[in-house]
Amino acid sequence: MTVNATEHHSKYLAKAVAALTPEGRKRVDELLDELAIAGRSREWVVRFAMAREAEVEAGRTDTSQADEPGERLSEEELEGLTAGFMTIRDQERLDDVNDWANAVLALLADERE
Repeated sequence: MTVNATEHHSKYLAKAVAALTPEGRKRVDELLDELAIAGRSREWVVRFAMAREAEVEAGRTDTSQADEPGERLSEEELEGLTAGFMTIRDQERLDDVNDWANAVLALLADERE
């Protein structure tokens, strides 16, 4: 992935986070809590969930790249997260949550590169 594509996906995530409605924020918070619980034995999955939750609570994604826990995820963890966020994107009834999940998928794709 090129720097421009990575930057584009970061902007996409920032836009998706900013566009979350109050109902969407609440739903994303629930989903991320579920992720943290399900991944509790995997430190970097929990940290990834916490980073996304902090972004949603703040309504912005201005954390530095050095703070991105996605860079520490194993291939197995990336695969599991990708499957989970694909399910959210494909099955969630709220459009803003779908868009957010798709933006997280783009971020995960960047981490695979």
